[in-house]
Amino acid sequence: MTRLIVALLLLVAIALGAGVYIGAGRAPGPAIEIHEPTRLIGRTARFDASIDATDGELTDITAVIEQGGNTLPLFSLSEPGGAQMTQETDTRVRVSRSLTRETHPDLAPGPATIVVHATRSVLFGLRERDSTTRLEVEARFDPPRLAALSSFHYVNHGGAELIVYRVTPSDAESGVRVGDRFFPGYPAGAAGVADADETMRVALFALLYDQDLDTPMRLYARDEAGNEAEIAFDHRIFPQRFRRSRITVGDRFLEQVVPDIVARSEEFRTLPLPPGAGLLEQYLAINGGLRRINDEQIMALAADTAAERLWTEPFRQLGNSQVESGFADHRTYIHDGSEVDQQIHLGFDLAATANVAILASNTGRVVWADYLGIYGNCVIVDHGMGLQSLYAHLSSITVRPGDTVSMDDELGRSGTTGLAGGDHLHFAILLHGWPITPMEWWDSHWIEDRITRKIRAAS
Repeated sequence: MTRLIVALLLLVAIALGAGVYIGAGRAPGPAIEIHEPTRLIGRTARFDASIDATDGELTDITAVIEQGGNTLPLFSLSEPGGAQMTQETDTRVRVSRSLTRETHPDLAPGPATIVVHATRSVLFGLRERDSTTRLEVEARFDPPRLAALSSFHYVNHGGAELIVYRVTPSDAESGVRVGDRFFPGYPAGAAGVADADETMRVALFALLYDQDLDTPMRLYARDEAGNEAEIAFDHRIFPQRFRRSRITVGDRFLEQVVPDIVARSEEFRTLPLPPGAGLLEQYLAINGGLRRINDEQIMALAADTAAERLWTEPFRQLGNSQVESGFADHRTYIHDGSEVDQQIHLGFDLAATANVAILASNTGRVVWADYLGIYGNCVIVDHGMGLQSLYAHLSSITVRPGDTVSMDDELGRSGTTGLAGGDHLHFAILLHGWPITPMEWWDSHWIEDRITRKIRAAS
């Protein structure tokens, strides 16, 4: 009887063991995720993949490129080559290496397949399970091709210009580099160029007020594979004289504006100030530190722009207004007879009667309608392709972000909110967040010569 029981138990153990063994054979293989490349291999590409053994141990990893019957090695546990392997978790590793024509000279332009194979142990190493991931990619090593289609690019210092150009391949990121500033291009058809093909682009660019007159300007393109190209194009720079002024900051003015800005600006609390700082110290922090923060916020809004031109006519200056301060005025601030600060005024101050209706200067979409530090109650309207207009110091706002406005639609009422000593409108034109002179955009002749005529010529 005992022998029978032992035999039965042995059979059960064998059956259980066989079941476990067979079940282990059905366990999944390692999880493989290829992070890079996503689609293209180029001059600056990388191979980057994560492999996770889950609840086992990785026993083998191989990664290769298959192309035209050739197999080019990327990585293996036995021969890592130039790859780096890092342990992300107890069971997960990450493999990364350069993947370029220099590292793989036999890689030819055209389609290819990245194949990653991995094996992990299961059942205490008694069995192994494997998995394979394949990624279809394209090797691309030739730089993009660029050609300027428009001519006579006349740029005022602090002003804008438009260029029509062609880029191939059409999926390359492209635009104009002016020194270290980049102005992206947009499909020419969206700017109004009739019968534009997919390779044609239009870019608004500028020589900013704080850039030297000899700052280089180049058409630039970079494709998804990291291949880059740039070419020169004809242009002429016209110097401009920016006014210098001295502004007296009185105690009454400080009492009028500083407490309200401090109370309404959360960002002010991040500025370094000594304990018990008086009104003048707070004002200087507002005029400098808070101004920089607010301008960074405006720069962030530049990304919220339409890919097409939303305006068709010259921009309209606020009616019955007089220019009090111009663009890029260099201001020196005086308090009690001493120079206390210097800043640059990057817009136009337009004097108007109190509580006058502030109207949209052109068609667009509202991207900001709220309090904004030194600008007080502020509205920013996007006109597409990186061009935006700003309306500051309003007493009230009548629009909301997302609203579509037409020329002369009311945005709010004039006021003295923010860093304003009297009732006026601070009006600014921004190109990708950088201030440029509004004078050009109010000028119908400039619009015709610099914008409209080039679009017609390219059609």
